Amino acid sequence: MLTKRIIPCLDVTLDKAGGCVVKGIEFVNLKEAGDPVQLAKRYNEQGADELVFLDITASHERRGTMIDVIERTADEVFIPLTVGGGISSTESIRNILRAGADKVSINTAAVKNPDFIKESSDIFGSQCIVTAIDCRRNTDIRDNTKTIIELENGTKAWYEVVIYGGRTPTGLDTVQWAQKVEKLGSGEILLTSMDKDGTKDGYDLPITRTLSETLDIPIIASGGAGNIEHMYDAFTRGKADAALAASIFHFGEYTIHEAKEYLKKKGVAVRI
Repeated sequence: MLTKRIIPCLDVTLDKAGGCVVKGIEFVNLKEAGDPVQLAKRYNEQGADELVFLDITASHERRGTMIDVIERTADEVFIPLTVGGGISSTESIRNILRAGADKVSINTAAVKNPDFIKESSDIFGSQCIVTAIDCRRNTDIRDNTKTIIELENGTKAWYEVVIYGGRTPTGLDTVQWAQKVEKLGSGEILLTSMDKDGTKDGYDLPITRTLSETLDIPIIASGGAGNIEHMYDAFTRGKADAALAASIFHFGEYTIHEAKEYLKKKGVAVRI
C-alpha cells in the first residue's frame, strides 16, 4: 500500500521584499502567514512529505516566479519541493529546477497551450510535471457534453476549470481536462476546488473522488482543510493520494506530526 502524503502549501505574493506567505478565501482577502523560508524550514522539521510553493499572483501579474525565494527555500528543505506560478515556458521550468525545485506546477499556461504539458514532460520527465487544476462548481447542467457529478446534497453539477488564480472561467470540463492532462504526460494533478478554498469546511470530495477513480496518476486534494478529520475524509471518501493544506498548519492549529499520528491511528498509511 502506497503511503498517503501530507503536503503543506505556501501561497506566496511579492507584497513584501523576499515574498510573504498569505492565506485567504478563494484566493482573495489575503492574510499574512509568515516568511516562506522560515515556514518551509518548520514543515521540513515537522516531517512533511513534500512542500508546494505557489506564487499565486505571478500569472495574474504577468511575471515570472520568484527565483530568489525558491533558492532560499530549497536551501532549507530536504523533501520534494514543487513550485508553481507564472510558469509558461520550458526555460522557466529549467530555471526553477536549477534553483532547487524537484517538480513544477503548471496551470494557466497549460490551459492556454495544452501542448506545453507534453513538451515539458518530454524534456524533463513526467515525474517533474504537476498540472494544477483550479475548478468551480457549475449547476447549469443543460450541456450534455459535460461530466455531471452528484454533490453531497444531491444537487447535480459539473466542474468548470478556472485560470489566473481562479479569476477567469474557461468553459472547460474539469474531468475531461484532467483526462487530457494525463494523456499529455503530466505525472500528477494538484486539484483545488475554488468553492472550498480557505473555507475550512472540508475538501471537495465529489470531484476529488471522481478524478481519483477516473485517472491513473496521483491526485493531490487541495482547498478547504479545516481540521485533520478533513484529511482523513480526503483519503478515504475522496480517494486522494495526497492532501494539501495551508491555514491549519500556518496558524499553528495542528502540526504535521499531529496530523500523521491521527491518520495512522485511523488506519491510513502515512510515513511517520
